[in-house]
Amino acid sequence: MKKPYLFVISEMTLDGKLTLRRGVSSKIIMNYMSKESNIFLHKERASSDAIMVGCNTIKIDNSNLTVRYVKGRSPIRIIPCSFADIPLNSNVLDKSAPTIIVTSKKAPAKNIDAIRRKGVEVMVCGEDKVDFKLLMENLYAIGIKKLMVEGGPTILWNILKDQLVDEIKIIHLPILIGGRDAPSLVEGEGIKDLSDIFFAKLKGVRVLGKDLLTEYKIIYKKSTRQSLV
Repeated sequence: MKKPYLFVISEMTLDGKLTLRRGVSSKIIMNYMSKESNIFLHKERASSDAIMVGCNTIKIDNSNLTVRYVKGRSPIRIIPCSFADIPLNSNVLDKSAPTIIVTSKKAPAKNIDAIRRKGVEVMVCGEDKVDFKLLMENLYAIGIKKLMVEGGPTILWNILKDQLVDEIKIIHLPILIGGRDAPSLVEGEGIKDLSDIFFAKLKGVRVLGKDLLTEYKIIYKKSTRQSLV
C-alpha cells in the first residue's frame, strides 16, 4: 500500500487530558503551550504536505490549521466528514489554504453541493463512512507524501486500528485538570484483547520551553517486545 508518511502531533496535560471535558475546545489547553512549543508545532505544519483533523474537532474548535508562528507554506487541510455536515462558516472553508473535505457515498448531495459552492474540493472515500486506507492511497496519488494529524481522539483510533500511523509526537504541558469526562489521546472502541496492543518505541525527548516533547515510532508487530529493543 502506497500512503503518505503519517505522523500525529498532540498536546496534552500531565494527566493525559486533551481538554477540560468532552465537547469543550482544546484551544483552552493550547493557551498554556510555551512559545517554543507553538513554534515547533507550526514548523511541523510547514514541513508537511497536508494536515488532517476530524470533522468533530472542526465543529468544536473551528480550527484554522494554517502556519502562523513561523514562515512557511500552509499545508493542504484534509477534513474527514462522513456525512459532509461540516458547518459552512468553518475557518477551514476559507481561502487561507487549500482544503479537501473527505466524505462517504452516504453523504447527502445537498451537503456536498454546498461545500463545493464554497470553492472547496470534496473527495468521496468509502460507502457508509470514510475509508481511511482508501483515503491514504488517494492522498498519495495526488502527491501528498507527508501527512500531519492533529486529532481528535476518534480519528486517531481509526488510523491506528488501520495501522496507518508511523509516528506520534506528544507535547506534554505541565498542568493537571483531572475529570472523568475529559478526553484522552486515543478513544474509539479500543482494543478487545492484549494481543492487539499497539507498541511505541521512544525515538527522542526534548524540552520546549516549559513543556516536554516525546517522540515515538509506532510498532504494529503483535509478537512483541522484541520489536521495542
